[in-house]
Amino acid sequence: MDKSVLYQMAYGMYVVSSVKGAEYNGQIANTVFQISSDPATIAISINKQNLTHDYISASKVFTVSILEKEAPLKCIGLFGFKSGKDVKKFESSPFKIGITGAPIALENALSYLEAEVVQTVDVETHSVFIGKIIAGEHLKSGEPMTYAYYHEVKKGLTPKTAPTYIKKEE
Repeated sequence: MDKSVLYQMAYGMYVVSSVKGAEYNGQIANTVFQISSDPATIAISINKQNLTHDYISASKVFTVSILEKEAPLKCIGLFGFKSGKDVKKFESSPFKIGITGAPIALENALSYLEAEVVQTVDVETHSVFIGKIIAGEHLKSGEPMTYAYYHEVKKGLTPKTAPTYIKKEE
C-alpha cells in the first residue's frame, strides 16, 4: 500500500489543550473534525504517548484553537515538537481559561471550541475523543491553516506521534 495517498486527505492545524488539576498542556493536532451539528459534536485524535492525552483522559474536557494561515513555525514548534513533560507551553504563549477550566491558546488563533468528552474510542496508538461542544468564539477573521499549506509552503515536518506520520522507507 502506498501510504502517501493519505497525504491527499484534507486536514487543518489546531492547538488542542486540556487541564489536569492545576496544570495546563496543549499540542498541535491536525485531526479534528465535526461529527454533527445537532448536537454540536467534534472528534479529535490524540497519541497515547502525548501528555495532552493524559490530561484529556483525566479531565474529560478539551479545547481546540483553530490556527490562522500566518501562524509562524515558532508557534507550531512550541506546541508540536516540544513535550509538556519538559516545557510549560502556556508560560510563553497567551491564553485564557475557558468555561471547562481548560486553557485556550489565543496567539495565532482565528477561533476556538470547548468540548466535554462524551466518548473515547481506543485506536491502538491513539484515542479518538468525541466531544460535545459547549462553547466557541470567533477571535478574528482570516484563513485557517491547512496541513497541506503547512507542509508545502511552510515546509513543516510531522512528528512521529502525529496520526499522519509515515515512516520513510529505506
